[in-house]
Amino acid sequence: MSATQIQTPRSGKVGAGRVAPKYNRNGSSKGNFEMLAWLFMRLSGVVLVVLIFGHLFVNLMVGGGIHAVDFGFVAGKWADPFWQVWDLAMLWLAMLHGSNGVRTIINDYAEKDATRLWLKIVLYAAAAAIVILGTLVIFTFNPCPVVDGVQLPGGFCPAP
Repeated sequence: MSATQIQTPRSGKVGAGRVAPKYNRNGSSKGNFEMLAWLFMRLSGVVLVVLIFGHLFVNLMVGGGIHAVDFGFVAGKWADPFWQVWDLAMLWLAMLHGSNGVRTIINDYAEKDATRLWLKIVLYAAAAAIVILGTLVIFTFNPCPVVDGVQLPGGFCPAP
């Protein structure tokens, strides 16, 4: 190998005790899943761009800037089911998109099957926990809670 020739990473040369890498290119269901995961990444990325820029525009431009975003602003926004669904879609798509990307990285770089399995278990558990908790927060959020028969103060809550 000359000084200007760079060896392909992880492939090694065939011969001299080295084996060429094996690529599974058959038409199995895993290949179909990977194609659907690839397509999901492209489509969800486009939808996420719209959701995120819409979120930023409403929160920062229409809502009076960064200083106007507070508990009352979020409470007012989440009083409307449209914004609950908007934020829920953003949460779910972002978590599924990000988890699929990390799953791809785990498949590419984790060499041992056991390591790959445990990394994916941790990834899926974390993603599920965030999606479940985020969904609960969006749909159970109450800006005007009553504690021991007394409504907590807030300028955005109706008078009892």
